[in-house]
Amino acid sequence: MRSRLVAGALCGALAVGGFSGCGIPERSEVRVDGRREPATESGAVNAWRKEPPTRTMSGADPAEFVRNFLSAAAGEPDRAYYRVKQFIAQEDKHRLQEKQGSEVELTVVRLTDKPVITPDIDSTKVTIKVEQVGVLRADGKLVPPVSTEKQYEFGLRSASPAGSADDGAGFFVIDPPNVLLLTDTALRDYYESQSIYFWNSDRTRLVPDQRYLPLTVPDERRLNEVVKWLVAGPSDWLRPGVVGLPDRTELINNATGGNGHWEVNLDMSGDDRARADQLVTQIAWSLPELEGQLELKVRNNSAVVKDLGERRSEWPLYRLREGPRRYCVYEDTIHPLDFAGEPSGTVPLTAEANRKVVSAGLARAGDGNQILAALVVTAGEGRQRLTVGTGQDPVTVFADGPEHTTIGRPVWLRATDPHQPQGLVVADGRLYRFDQSARMFQIVPNLPSGAVTAVAASLDGQRVALIAGGALYVAALNLDGGAVSIGPPRRVTTSLTNLTAVDWGDEERLIVAGSAGRPAIYEVSVDGALQTPLEDDTGAKVTHLAAYPTNPTTKLPSGAFMYEANGVSYRSGPVDRISRDQVLDVTPPPTGVRPGNPSAPFFLF
Repeated sequence: MRSRLVAGALCGALAVGGFSGCGIPERSEVRVDGRREPATESGAVNAWRKEPPTRTMSGADPAEFVRNFLSAAAGEPDRAYYRVKQFIAQEDKHRLQEKQGSEVELTVVRLTDKPVITPDIDSTKVTIKVEQVGVLRADGKLVPPVSTEKQYEFGLRSASPAGSADDGAGFFVIDPPNVLLLTDTALRDYYESQSIYFWNSDRTRLVPDQRYLPLTVPDERRLNEVVKWLVAGPSDWLRPGVVGLPDRTELINNATGGNGHWEVNLDMSGDDRARADQLVTQIAWSLPELEGQLELKVRNNSAVVKDLGERRSEWPLYRLREGPRRYCVYEDTIHPLDFAGEPSGTVPLTAEANRKVVSAGLARAGDGNQILAALVVTAGEGRQRLTVGTGQDPVTVFADGPEHTTIGRPVWLRATDPHQPQGLVVADGRLYRFDQSARMFQIVPNLPSGAVTAVAASLDGQRVALIAGGALYVAALNLDGGAVSIGPPRRVTTSLTNLTAVDWGDEERLIVAGSAGRPAIYEVSVDGALQTPLEDDTGAKVTHLAAYPTNPTTKLPSGAFMYEANGVSYRSGPVDRISRDQVLDVTPPPTGVRPGNPSAPFFLF
C-alpha cells in the first residue's frame, strides 16, 4: 500500500493554530516513501492507525477546536456523522441531516485564509473562506465538487455549565453547516492516498486510479477494501480508457488472510480463469506491500494461486529499459545535458535532421532501441512545423507536417502500437493527434471555451493533462482500434491561476506552472486535493516544462523536472540555472560574442 505523498506536498500545514493564509504548506522537495509494513496475520495491530480528534482535545483553544471540527468527519464513513455530531450542540444536531451507507459524502475544502474567530458575549462567530476541492465518497473516490460555497459560518459556545469556570470542557458548534466538512489538510493527515489499478481496453497495461483509505482501517481489512474498490469499477473520468471486472461480479464474504496467505472469493462470470488471473495482477500492484500467496476463488472453486511478488516481477507496470537522459535546445539544435552524478546521452538524430529546432519530444519504444522523435522546427516567416521520425538510433528519415503559427512541446503516447506510434501536440490553441508521418488530426475535447495551450501524457499512456483557458484538466484516452479519442475531461482544482505548463510528476501527481501571486510551480494531485509549491517564485512566466515521472517499477531518484522562464532554463533539486557549460558538444563562441542560453529542456526515456 502506497501513499507516495510528498512531505509537505499535500496541501498545507496551517501555520497559525495550524492554518496558513493560502492553505499551502512550506516548500519541500523531499519525497517520502509512504509504504506501510504489511500485516502479517489477521488481527495485527495497525501502527499507522490514526483516529480523528475528539471534541475535548482542544481544551479552551477555539482555533484548535475549529481545526478539529473540520477534521472530525475523517475516518471510516459509517461513523462520520456520529463523530461530527459529538462537536455539535444538542439543540442543533438536527440541522445536520444524516445519510447512510454509500450515500455518506464528505465535502473537501481548502482554506484560503485563516478562520476568522470573533468572540461575543454568549457565543463566538466563526467564518471560514474556502475553495471547493471535491466530494469524498464512501468508496474512497474524490469526485468533482458539487457545492459552490466560498465561505461557511457557524458559531461556538462554551460546553461548560452556566457559571462554571471549567475551561477544559471545550466548546460546542451551534448553527452548523448542513454538510460534513473536511479540510484538505485533514485528508492528508487521516487518509492514505492509494492507487488501485485497472486494465486498459486491450488488457496490456495497468492504469492507476486514485483513492483514499482511512488510516483507521485495520491492516487485516485492507485487502478486503481494495478488492471491493476493484469490483465496483474505476472512477467515472477514467472509464473511457480502462475496463472493469465482468458485470455482476460480487465479492463472496470478506477477503481474508495473514501469515503470507491471502484469499479472495468472487462470483464472477465469463472466462473465469483468465479474468481471475488478470485480477491477481491488479491486486498485486494495488497492494504492493502484500507478500506471500494469493488464492483467488471463483464461486468457492480455486481458480488461481500465485505468489504476489512473482506476479509483480512478471508484470512490471512500466517496461522502461533505462533511466532518463537530459537534453535541451541550444543554438537551434538538440544537445545532451551533463550533470554530475547523472549519465548523459547522445543525440539520437542525424546532424541533417537536427536543425532549426524550437522544441522536441523524444521517447523510447518497443525494446528500447526504437526512437520516436517529434521536433518543432522553424519554417520561415514566423511559422513553425512539426517534423516526425522514428527508427533505430540515430533516426535518419523525417516527415514534415503542416505549418502553424505556434506549436507546443509534442508528447508521445506510450500505450500505442510501437509500429504505429502516435502522439499529441497543441498548435494555435487546438489539440492534435499526430502519427509517424507527421499527419495531424484535430481532437476536440469537451472543454469550456478557451484555447488549449498545453498537453502532457502520463507514463501509462492512457491519461492526459490539459491546460485550457488557463485551467487544468485530466482526461482518459481510448485507443481502441488504433484511433485516439479523449474522454470527458475532469477539472482539477488548484490554487494556481493563469496556468501555462504541465507535465506528469508521477502516477497521480502533476507538475504545474502558473501564478500564486507570483509565477510559481506546484505539484498537484490528479484530483486537485493535494498540492505543494515546488518553486514559489520562478521570476517570470514558465513557457516550457518537462518532468521525469517516478513510478513503482523503476527505482530512480524522484522529483526531477526542468523548465524555461524568460528565455532561461532551470533544473530542480534544488532549482538551479542550466548553464551553457552543462551543454555537451557545443563550440565555444568567438571572443566577444555572448553565448546563447539553453532552452526547451526535456527528458528522453
